Amino acid sequence: MSNIPETTDDSFATDVLESDVPVLVDFWAPWCGPCRAMGPAIDKLGEEMGDRLRVLKHNTQDHPTRPMELGVMSIPCFLIFKDGQEVGRNLGMMDYGDLQSFAESHL
Repeated sequence: MSNIPETTDDSFATDVLESDVPVLVDFWAPWCGPCRAMGPAIDKLGEEMGDRLRVLKHNTQDHPTRPMELGVMSIPCFLIFKDGQEVGRNLGMMDYGDLQSFAESHL
């Protein structure tokens, strides 16, 4: 079980777009093997960068509206938002170092 908080279609604007710190959103689904495999890296990123980057998960199966609006067509998909705007997008599995570099490049 992940320690990363969830955002939903209803809470996305408050949790992500109105955040005063950059936010990385992990779009995932419970049936997605690669998404589950990325879980430990997402947890580690949240722990290590918690003061500079907010890390959230968004379950696309239970909350499909926001991902559709954002053009998320495949998962896992990682979007970074800063000042309410998408500033980075990465699709698919990656190792922790690549995930960390992706996040760092948008801070």
